[in-house]
Amino acid sequence: MHKKEALFVRNTIKITVAIAAASAVALGASACSAPSDTTASSDKSDKNAPLVIAASPTPHATILDYVKDKLAPQVGLKLVVKPFNDYKIPNKVTDDGQVDANFFQHKPFLDTFNKENGTHIVPVVNVEIEPLGIYSKKIHKLSDLKAGSTVSVPNDPSNEGRALKLLADNGVITLKPGVGSDAKLTDVKDNKGVKITELEAAQTAPRIDDVDAAVINGNFAVGAHLKPSTDALALEKAKGNPYANFLAVKKGNENDPRIKKLAKLLNSDEVKKFIEDKYKDGSVIPAFGPVKS
Repeated sequence: MHKKEALFVRNTIKITVAIAAASAVALGASACSAPSDTTASSDKSDKNAPLVIAASPTPHATILDYVKDKLAPQVGLKLVVKPFNDYKIPNKVTDDGQVDANFFQHKPFLDTFNKENGTHIVPVVNVEIEPLGIYSKKIHKLSDLKAGSTVSVPNDPSNEGRALKLLADNGVITLKPGVGSDAKLTDVKDNKGVKITELEAAQTAPRIDDVDAAVINGNFAVGAHLKPSTDALALEKAKGNPYANFLAVKKGNENDPRIKKLAKLLNSDEVKKFIEDKYKDGSVIPAFGPVKS
């Protein structure tokens, strides 16, 4: 290679390296300034900033979207609804400030979550409940259950307690004095000869033909084309139910003016009518009011 050619090659390499370095710096700066999908919370110091809410898609985000589009603008409230299918992330991102609040859970779930994860989430106001129901393909009323009849219940602690209380409230079984929705099978004082079978919650609807009656979660009942309002032999009551789903925030944010506005809207006559019209099958029932500690 001639000296001139060698000099040209060296200069070309230097220029190429310089351009590459400059591009890398520019790319790094761009990456650092890119917005993050996980840090969507509003500025806490700006009480006019949008309120960011984590929610399960159905029915929670559906209800929030209605409020966002139809009611919030009337009171000067801006909402950003972020759907999550996961049941753990919404509390985590609320606790660390990535979102301002969440709407997806009931009190027994939250109490357990806070205890196990060291989070400090608190309920603000109840909104709705997806009621547990007793269903059957073999009988037409609960009094048809006799000694030897079989009834399936969900086997996870939270739902099994709900199921046993529902059976007790409707005279199918009797629980020990003082036992409520935290009941276990060992808390059944008198099963009146009815055999209680434990199944995974998701299996109670598909296997309804295997038993005389089944206690089924609202979402699984609807998924099995059962209509709680017409097909259930008995449903949980909405009033005072500890399994009502509520708006929740990190402790200390309960008095944020935007949270208070949203809480009021979520307990409004308009939202009550929206839920009743949207979920005529009874899968979701308004359950307004304060959350019992």
